[in-house]
Amino acid sequence: MKANSKTLPVSYRLAVTSRVLAAVFGGYGVTALASVCLTLWVPMARAEAVVTGMTSSFLVYLLAVIWCFACRTAWRAWSGLILSSLPLAALAALAYWMERS
Repeated sequence: MKANSKTLPVSYRLAVTSRVLAAVFGGYGVTALASVCLTLWVPMARAEAVVTGMTSSFLVYLLAVIWCFACRTAWRAWSGLILSSLPLAALAALAYWMERS
């Protein structure tokens, strides 16, 4: 039998792998930061704020995964996740610092 000569190039496979990794790990990071920020900044009782943050994390993760596969390149997917996590990390650090002061 003849080998299948119509295989996908390695660059395409690596780009898809990078998008999957961005969706799984980068999406998890953005989701965790968003739920922490929402929990710390929403003006509710602590238990209600935690439930609100954790419930909204499903929507944030969904949007992060959709973002990763809607981008033209894997670099844009990674950069979008990183750039969106920076202000979330700053807000979480600010809330933590204000609580400790």
